[in-house]
Amino acid sequence: MAPLQMRFACQTFTWEMLGPAWTGGPDDLVQAIAAGGYSGIEITNTMIGAYGTRPNEFVRRLSDAGLTLVSFAFGTDSGFTEPPQIGADLDAARRWVDFAAHFPGALVSMGSATVMSPGNRADKFAVAAEVYNRAAEIGRLAGVTVAVHPSSHHDTLLFSRADYDAVFSLLDPQVGWVPDTGHILRGGQVMADTLSAFRDRIRSVHLKDVDAEGNWAMLGQGVCDVPTVLATVAKAPNFNGWVVVEEESETAATDPAAAVMANRAFLRTLTQSE
Repeated sequence: MAPLQMRFACQTFTWEMLGPAWTGGPDDLVQAIAAGGYSGIEITNTMIGAYGTRPNEFVRRLSDAGLTLVSFAFGTDSGFTEPPQIGADLDAARRWVDFAAHFPGALVSMGSATVMSPGNRADKFAVAAEVYNRAAEIGRLAGVTVAVHPSSHHDTLLFSRADYDAVFSLLDPQVGWVPDTGHILRGGQVMADTLSAFRDRIRSVHLKDVDAEGNWAMLGQGVCDVPTVLATVAKAPNFNGWVVVEEESETAATDPAAAVMANRAFLRTLTQSE
């Protein structure tokens, strides 16, 4: 098989998962990710700091570091499933779409719909779909692609293949998808089947690994067939070429910068990449 041409970015949740133990800021993240050998970054609304209201300054900061903003990821306290919060969720989407519009080609990645209160699951899928669809339209008008990033974390509404089928059946074609290999595996899904089923929605991919019990593992040390994932997403018609590496293992919690650097070194053994 010919070497794959890929561009690799790093997601800042690797640091965010440390909670109050992380005392750095966005400049530290940019420095660590650039030093780790990545050419892009995906940053979240909780990690962007003061740059959240100063996008032009972040443009310059990334340019100085030689990084591209691949995606801006955000979630809300509503989990995108609470009807009274739809307006606030769309205000948040509008804010971050406007931010991402300063970075050519950057996606806005919306977090996983999450169960925040008792109620019928079908109703929650409907609310989430309304938020995702309306946010994608906000993005379209601004020239920014909006995509959904399902997860396997506590109370997620998007865990199993049946959950994916339910939400994607309600989404407009313009709503993209950021598949996350770790979350797909933790949801007990068959990787090739899920990637194939929704391949037209794939915009970028989150690359993570888990062991056979579903515990987070360093990339290449778990059950994720990384070469096959890369070969599969490379054929998706709307894939933008960016693979976003995210690490949530205990190793990363000890030293995030060293962990993401090790992951980048592992990927160099598999691909030709930027």
